[in-house]
Formats: sequence, structure tokens, C-alpha cells
Amino acid sequence: MTAPARFRPSRAIGKLNYGYVSNGLTGHRLEDALRMLSDCGYDGIALTLDHVHFDPDAPGMRSRAASLRRLLDQLKLSCVVETGARFALDARRKHHPTLLSEGRERRVRQLTRAIDVAVELEAPVVSLWSGAVPTGMEPGTAWDRLLEGVARVVAHAERREVRLGFEPEPGMFVERLVDFETLDRRLGGPDALGLTLDLGHCVCLEPEPVEVCVRRGAGRLVHVHVEDMVRGVHEHLMFGDGELDVAAALGALVDVEYEGLVAVELSRHAHAAHETVPQAIEVLRSRESEEVTTS
Repeated sequence: MTAPARFRPSRAIGKLNYGYVSNGLTGHRLEDALRMLSDCGYDGIALTLDHVHFDPDAPGMRSRAASLRRLLDQLKLSCVVETGARFALDARRKHHPTLLSEGRERRVRQLTRAIDVAVELEAPVVSLWSGAVPTGMEPGTAWDRLLEGVARVVAHAERREVRLGFEPEPGMFVERLVDFETLDRRLGGPDALGLTLDLGHCVCLEPEPVEVCVRRGAGRLVHVHVEDMVRGVHEHLMFGDGELDVAAALGALVDVEYEGLVAVELSRHAHAAHETVPQAIEVLRSRESEEVTTS
């Protein structure tokens, strides 16, 4: 698949573009975090919209976005917008409301606002997910609510010429590739709707090996998260602490000619980002080179 035009080519030897999700950089000012990523050889950032780094509803969004865009250009970094901040909409309930729950209008508004921020940042992709099924809700009702909400977000994305990367997430209504495929089919396969594939999630709960998942999702793939994980446990781990075959996963991404960001997601390691940021890209570059050498 050809990536959106606003992604930059990799600055390092290799064929993949590496980024870092900003939810793992919350101990750093955004400007400092960006300079650290650039110094370590990353190609971009997956920017989580939250109160820490970029609040989309704070005054002066467009001027703040313009300033950030200038710094990204200066550092030659690409950007993807993430919408997974835990308490962005409700200070007492994690990830609430969702596209399925009461108050879902607020989630739709948050996602359309994220698309507007992406336009200002020249970010080609906004990543999102479904949320968990509320207690007692029938699957048919969950599907009706999800389809209605996503259709509205897709329509806004089409108007603003931004791609959506829908992420299957363990414990949520859309938690596996087959669920995303059902969503995509029931919406009619809109061009604006793509797939965010988390390689650790594949290890956690997909029935197929991660490289098979990559090839299966390649036709809709617009964004990738990467971290280590073990089977059956949704905990983001540093590479080497889980069961992810990093070389096989990256090799599959190269094989399908994926050109978007491969963004490290280590939200629980923010206190040690000064160590995990350089360590993570060292592992990724070495495993990519290893796979290219042996293939």
C-alpha cells in the first residue's frame, strides 16, 4: 500500500519509518521529547491529544499547531494524531464515554476535533478505537451505535482529507482483525477508513502469527504500533520482555511495502523515556537489518 503523501521517507538506513507514541513521553515537555526523538534517529511522533502535550480544546489551537508544525519541520519529523488519552473526556472514568456508551456524542466530537487538529499539523492519519461494550448491551445495539458513530467520523475525515486508522484493542468491542474487517465491510469499505495494527496486540490475542496479521491487514494498513507483549496479557512491554518476534514482524511490514510510521507504544515507561527511547529504536533498526540480511 502507498502511504499518505505527508509521511517523510526514513532518515536512516532501512525501509521503515519509526516513531514514538507521546503517551510514553509524558515526563518530558513536548519540545524536549521531539528533540530527543530526532537526536535518536526517529522519523516521527504519534501525538496523543491530552492535557500533557497538546489539548485540542485549549485556546489558540491553530496557532499552537502552527508552532508545533514548524518545529516538526525543523526536526524533519512526521506526525500521526492519537486519540487514546485515558481521561480526556471524563476525569473519573478511563476512556469514557466511548462510541458505544451514553454520552457518545462527546466521543464523536473529540474525534472530529482530532481530525481538525491533524489538518493543522499536516498529519495524514488519526488513530481511534471502539471502546468496550457497556454492561448489559446486546451486540446488535453495540454494532448499531458503532456504525453510526464511525460513519459520522468517516464523513468528516473525507471532507478534511485525513485517513482514519481504526485500532483493534484487547477488551474492546473491536478487539481483533476479524472485528475490524466486519466494521469495514459493514461501512462499505470507505477510503477514509484504514487500519491501525498494534503488533503487540497480535501477540496478545490474534490466532495467527504477527507476520500473517500484517499481510492480512496490509490492504488497509495506515498506522502501526509496536511493543512487546505476552500471549493473553494486555501489558505493553519493552522489547525482549515478551514474545513478539520483532524481526519477523518488521520483515512483513517491509514485504508489504508499508510506508507509514511504526510507532513504539510504551505508555507505562514514561518515567524512563530517556532510556527506552534510544533502546527501542536500537532494537528496531537492528532487527530490521537482521531480517533484511537473512531474507
